[in-house]
Amino acid sequence: MFPIPQCVFLTRGVGAHRHQLTAFEYALRAADIEQQNLVAVSSILPPGCELIEPEVGVSTLRPGEITFCVMARAETSEPGRRIAASIGLAWPKDPTIYGYISEHHGFGLTEAESGEYAEDLAATMLASTLGIEFDADAAWNERRKVYEMSHLIVDSQSLTAAAQGEPDGLWTCVVAAAVFRFERPDTGPR
Repeated sequence: MFPIPQCVFLTRGVGAHRHQLTAFEYALRAADIEQQNLVAVSSILPPGCELIEPEVGVSTLRPGEITFCVMARAETSEPGRRIAASIGLAWPKDPTIYGYISEHHGFGLTEAESGEYAEDLAATMLASTLGIEFDADAAWNERRKVYEMSHLIVDSQSLTAAAQGEPDGLWTCVVAAAVFRFERPDTGPR
C-alpha cells in the first residue's frame, strides 16, 4: 500500500527535436523531471496536500525514483500548429476533504485559454463533489464567483506549457505536470 502524498509541485517544459521521443525527453528536461520513472495517476489532490515551489520539489527527487504525477502532454510536427498542456488544481476550504487536479492537452488554444480551461475543469469537478449548485453552461468567471461565494472552495490555479510547431517540421512537445512527493521537504518524513 502506498502512502498518501503530503505535497505536490507544478512544473512544465517545452522541447523540440527531429525525433518525437527526443522532443518529449527535452520537454521533461525543461520541466526538470527527466531523471524520474514517471507514473501517471488520475485526478485527486489528497486531503491536506501542500503545494510547494518547483525548486523545492525538484530538490527532493532522486534519479531513477518511481515518481507519481498527473501529466498533460501534447506534440506536433506541423509547422506553426499551436499546442498546449495544462494542469489545473482546485482546493476545498476544508483541508480534510480531497481536491482535484485536471489535465488538459490539445491544439489551437493559447496558453491562457488552455490554463483557464484546466482550472475550470478542476474547480467544476470539486464543486460537483461538494454539492455546489451551478449552471454548467455559464462562463468560467460566473461559475468561479459562485464557487467563491459558497465558501467551500478556497482556491484554484493552473500551469500551462504552450508552443507552436517548429517552422522546419521538427517535433515540438509540451508537458505540464503535478508531481507528488510523500515527504514534506521542510520537516522530513511524516
